[in-house]
Amino acid sequence: MAALGWLTPRRRSATARSVLAGEASAEAARKSSQEEEQAQAQAQAAGEPEFPVHGDVQAAAFFDLDNTVMQGAALFHFGRGLYKRKFFETRDLARFAWQQAWFRLAGVEDPEHMQEARDSALSIVQGHRVSELQSIGEEIYDEYMAERIWPGTRALAQAHLDAGQKVWLVTAAPVEIAQVIARRLGLTGALGTVAESVDGVYTGKLVGEPLHGPAKAEALRALAAAEGLDLSRCAAYSDSHNDIPMLSLVGHPYAINPDSKLRKHARTLDWRLRDYRTGRKAAKVGIPAAAGVGAVAGGTAAAIALHRRRR
Repeated sequence: MAALGWLTPRRRSATARSVLAGEASAEAARKSSQEEEQAQAQAQAAGEPEFPVHGDVQAAAFFDLDNTVMQGAALFHFGRGLYKRKFFETRDLARFAWQQAWFRLAGVEDPEHMQEARDSALSIVQGHRVSELQSIGEEIYDEYMAERIWPGTRALAQAHLDAGQKVWLVTAAPVEIAQVIARRLGLTGALGTVAESVDGVYTGKLVGEPLHGPAKAEALRALAAAEGLDLSRCAAYSDSHNDIPMLSLVGHPYAINPDSKLRKHARTLDWRLRDYRTGRKAAKVGIPAAAGVGAVAGGTAAAIALHRRRR
């Protein structure tokens, strides 16, 4: 921490939380990956053919989740699933939808709204067992997420896998949900926000802070060091300018369905761009086109209705 001495106490605290969040996420991701590798080894021992892997063992690919791999926000879809299971009330869903709509329509992540969303999510899961949320996450993936995976991004991830490289999701969504999605897509693992738990029960607190912005970059550094990866040989994919710290770490950054700020940044630095959305509006404001918006459109409608009732 000596290297942080030039920062103000507040900035040092924020940086320390980013480092803690990144390290915690990397540790959780490696543990999940090791368990998956053990399961695959056991399956091969049982007679399944070994898949031949060829490629650069020091290279890996990192994919942001929301609007990069999947249309919409994973946390919003997860919230819909929890609401369906009566984890919280209608007024909480409306507030959650308003926060989601603000983020997508404004194109910025307001600190106050992010804090509210974080507190809401933590209060919902406090007192529940980690295993319960993991099991529910499997169901919610089938209900709301599976049909919202972008085929183009999924193909990019598969190309890395086919080349023998590991592929990780990197998201601010809870690590338990991120791991479910990664497993369902056949990816190596996931880096996500780590919620504190004691004896398998959520405390309502985070380890560090949400895996967002600089914290994602810290997670990549921690995972690369643990896995023996050379980040200059790795690739990263994201739709958001908030992930520029992560994208800047790797040798092969890609802007996928980029928001306007990331698009401008990517063009300036000659980064590769891919856009799997349709419609001029999607290209301009960085939200899914109407044909695939699904839950985000529902959240926007709920937000507008809530706003009108308050007027």
